[in-house]
Amino acid sequence: MKIYEIRQMTDDELRKRIIEEENNLVDLRFALATKQLTNTAKIRLTRKDIAKMKTVLRERELVIERKVNSEKKEVSKK
Repeated sequence: MKIYEIRQMTDDELRKRIIEEENNLVDLRFALATKQLTNTAKIRLTRKDIAKMKTVLRERELVIERKVNSEKKEVSKK
């Protein structure tokens, strides 16, 4: 999944997708353990996709925190 695709998703969509991908990762690991997984690169790609989605969510949280903190500083100056 490309980062621009992730950035277009809403926060709720991202959270749902993270849960889905984490479940998919568990399934992939199980398939690997039972010797049924032929493409082991899928595990790495899934982990990277989860990390990208979590990073985008955290970036959005930090932007909101900065806005709130700057508003508090403006109010306290008055």
